[in-house]
Amino acid sequence: MQEQTVALSKEQIRALPVFQNLHPENILVIRTLEQCREIQDELNQVKILGFDTESKPTFKVGEKSTGPHLIQLASHDKAYLFQVSTEILGFLKPILENERQLKVGFGLKNDTSGFRRQGIEPKSLIELSKSFSSFGYTSQVGVQTAVALLFQRYFAKSKKISTSNWAVKYLSSKQIAYAAADAYAALLIFDHLYTQQLLTPQLQQQISRILDDSVSRT
Repeated sequence: MQEQTVALSKEQIRALPVFQNLHPENILVIRTLEQCREIQDELNQVKILGFDTESKPTFKVGEKSTGPHLIQLASHDKAYLFQVSTEILGFLKPILENERQLKVGFGLKNDTSGFRRQGIEPKSLIELSKSFSSFGYTSQVGVQTAVALLFQRYFAKSKKISTSNWAVKYLSSKQIAYAAADAYAALLIFDHLYTQQLLTPQLQQQISRILDDSVSRT
């Protein structure tokens, strides 16, 4: 299926109705291993996860990031925000390295470099930013533009929130909403691209094989 359109301007995007994020009660902030264990079974049942990370920004030349400090996973019903610790990374490692569980998102190359420093090699990552050539976009597309193209909704992106301190012990309500929306929107975008066959044929086939394999093993 092919769709063609002209590039949307920032003004056109801002004029759209606001994107509907998950309700706050469906956004879980995970700080302890005990909380991880409480959601382990439901996470294991999800075959496709919206995926993103956040890190405390670096401002000095040559300063290296110590992130990720927050890892976001989303199903169609919930977003799980994991505040990173050694224990939580240990819990997430089998999920991130599970070849039969898709992790979909934007800008995943930057995310994976941080995990490799922690001894984690994420598998079955689906990068969505390069999947909009049928809409007339030859370069990478961000989540805000993708939401506008596919759903005719305005996905607000606050630079103040994106560059805030993600390593704090207690996230603000704005940080929580922002982080959850990134992972949740990525999942919805993937659903649309995949079901409408707007991904490359090679990627469509790769995803189908993974999902078929997941079903056959359940």
